[in-house]
Amino acid sequence: MNGDKPYKIMIVDDDKFLLNMYSIKFANNKFDVTLAGDGKVAIDKLKEGYEPDVILMDVVMPVMDGIEALAVIRADGLAKHAAIMVLSNQGQPSDIEKAKSYNVDGYIVKATSIPSEIVTEVLALLERTKARRESAV
Repeated sequence: MNGDKPYKIMIVDDDKFLLNMYSIKFANNKFDVTLAGDGKVAIDKLKEGYEPDVILMDVVMPVMDGIEALAVIRADGLAKHAAIMVLSNQGQPSDIEKAKSYNVDGYIVKATSIPSEIVTEVLALLERTKARRESAV
């Protein structure tokens, strides 16, 4: 946890079953969860002022995919303090490199991870980014 307040996470995925499952898993681990069904919805929430601690972003989605959303987030300076982790079934090295070109903090292939492992990865990522911020002060 982030002091006494829960971490804020935005989960972006078009699969309603996965959104529900990850929402429950993160909420049970004391996260404040916000959901978005595609990249455009996520961008709209960020432009409205939502400031998550972490964004968990799928790649393949309708309307606006995760890579397009990452491009807008970076170009528009949205979620400047958020750690961003890609959670996708796209596991080819070229897919991973494309996402990493947008300075993501991590990349998890859905098919190789169970939800509790993803929560653990996100918590570890948040601890690393928190330590980096504190050492930069």
